[in-house]
Amino acid sequence: MPGVAHRGRGRRTINEINMVPFIDVMLVLLIIFMVTAPLITPSVVALPSVSRAAPAPTQVIEVIVNKDESLRLRIRDDTRTVRLDELAANVLNAQREAPGADTGAAGGGSAVVISADKNVKYEAVVKVMDTLQRAGVQRVGLSVQTAR
Repeated sequence: MPGVAHRGRGRRTINEINMVPFIDVMLVLLIIFMVTAPLITPSVVALPSVSRAAPAPTQVIEVIVNKDESLRLRIRDDTRTVRLDELAANVLNAQREAPGADTGAAGGGSAVVISADKNVKYEAVVKVMDTLQRAGVQRVGLSVQTAR
């Protein structure tokens, strides 16, 4: 029943929220949650597993994209400048000659890493990746610098 205020001559109703039913509902919900929480068991997540991973690369072939978009190919300690059209052939030859090439490992046992200056256009890096992919070179990755 709304409260009645006596002010002056007339009676006026006071608009207030009656909190007692609201508190009763909240206490009932709290009790329900307290009772049901221990009954809920945490679910077990089935994570994927790998039975056998690909062998680690025995040799890394590095393709370096310079600021002027010229390419250098580093195999072990040998670094030489190459053109884009002869890059794929040089990389495939290096993968064939790599140790582990006869074991049937994907990509001849050696991985190709593309290193580029941060000021090089993204298009130049994509051209190198596309050239290597079209030639059938396996295991191509990008080199990144970790934050210091």
